[in-house]
Amino acid sequence: MAAKKSWFTRFANGASRATGKPATFLLAVVIVVVWGVTGPLFGFSDTWQLVINTGTTIVTFLMVFLIQNTQNRDAEAMHVKMDELIRALEGAHNALLDLEELEDKDLDEVRERYRKLAAKARRDIEQGGRDIGCDDVDDEAKS
Repeated sequence: MAAKKSWFTRFANGASRATGKPATFLLAVVIVVVWGVTGPLFGFSDTWQLVINTGTTIVTFLMVFLIQNTQNRDAEAMHVKMDELIRALEGAHNALLDLEELEDKDLDEVRERYRKLAAKARRDIEQGGRDIGCDDVDDEAKS
């Protein structure tokens, strides 16, 4: 299962780890402070301002793609893990395995069914009933 990662995946993972470190944030702060301190040296010129504007724009532009890639991989991994939990649990609804593939309208319908189930469960609990699957918790509370 551990196939060789593409160069972009390796780069995105490394960049994500590096940019999330305190030292990287400190480096960014130092760059901004150095830029600010050099303002009087360059007479706060348009070129001086253009340097920081261009630098931050380029970094922001590139980071958007790295962040999106990281979020896509994390979300995909989470979906697979959740799918495995659903698949492995007896009594779970296997039809929920690929909800992320449904159209918005269909997903809204499923969500509404579960909202109604949750509301019914809360009403049942308020009337002294028990929530499904909470027998162990209820038994511990009684002892």
